[in-house]
Amino acid sequence: MTTPKHILVLRFSSMGDVAMTVPVIKALLDQNPELTVTFVSRPGFTDFFSGIPRLNYFAVDLNTDYKGFKGIIKLYTHLKKNGVYHAVADLHDNLRTKLLRNLFRLSGRPCAYIDKGRDEKKLLTRFPNKVLKPLKRTIDRYADVFKKLSFPVNLSYQLVKEPGALTPEIIAITGEKNKPWIGITPFAQYNGKIYPLEKMEEVISLLGNYNLQVFLFGGTLMDEEICKQWEAKYSHVTSTVRKLKMGQELVLINELNVMLSMDSAGMHLASLRGTPVVSVWGATHHYAGFLGYGQSEDNIVADSIECRPCSVYGNKPCFRKDYACLHNINPETVVSSLLKFI
Repeated sequence: MTTPKHILVLRFSSMGDVAMTVPVIKALLDQNPELTVTFVSRPGFTDFFSGIPRLNYFAVDLNTDYKGFKGIIKLYTHLKKNGVYHAVADLHDNLRTKLLRNLFRLSGRPCAYIDKGRDEKKLLTRFPNKVLKPLKRTIDRYADVFKKLSFPVNLSYQLVKEPGALTPEIIAITGEKNKPWIGITPFAQYNGKIYPLEKMEEVISLLGNYNLQVFLFGGTLMDEEICKQWEAKYSHVTSTVRKLKMGQELVLINELNVMLSMDSAGMHLASLRGTPVVSVWGATHHYAGFLGYGQSEDNIVADSIECRPCSVYGNKPCFRKDYACLHNINPETVVSSLLKFI
């Protein structure tokens, strides 16, 4: 009989990066029935892991309960009380997770951590003389961590629709589905990833020529205000911003025909629910390894300007000062890509 084993997994942020761990964790547990996983991350991401057998989600608030150096020591103490771990998998490799994994290493636990390929990514994003070639996908980098711990993970890279149905609370916002539904996540953390809002509005306007419904997703108060304005202006648009909880958003995403997203969390949430994505890329590039799990390169919309990618995460200032990589993308091109799914 195989001896039960318990792995502690660390990944604190960001939303998209945490979402990308889910297919790996599912495959790990499916392929290793003797394993249990405790996944440590922020409270807002709990719904990503709902219903996964033998997974314990340990939610940590790093801004209050576990803030600073003393907070990480406190977290280490609480995690040790939570269970006896066979090994520690660090899928983040930041200052906090380095401290945690080294504390566990000192207590005799084997540890492995992600290789983010920083040097390769510098070559990909430098200008001039960039080395424009596909790098290892982030999800494969996650899988490599478990391989180092002697738990190889085989990934199918197939979109899989999750079972589920719209609840009355969701239907009160969406109405019943009687025509194609398109989701749009117009926002991202950094300007280098955001399709200009005036062009996104043009996309939304053009979609009004077809018998379909558009649902807008976002998270901030500013997102909410912009989406409210579009909702008021266009009869085929419904804003879900700050109306649905994360779990409800995932259920709605499950019912979409397609999602339009930046290189952002929206793409990865759609992958969790088996929904295809038309993704718009500006300063970043899918060669850096962040294309959504199961998503097709054929559905990428991007300009071929020579300076892109200039950033791995979209947080660097634009070389040209004008974000031409995004402004050069025609709204008609985006709409054409979406209509393939309608």
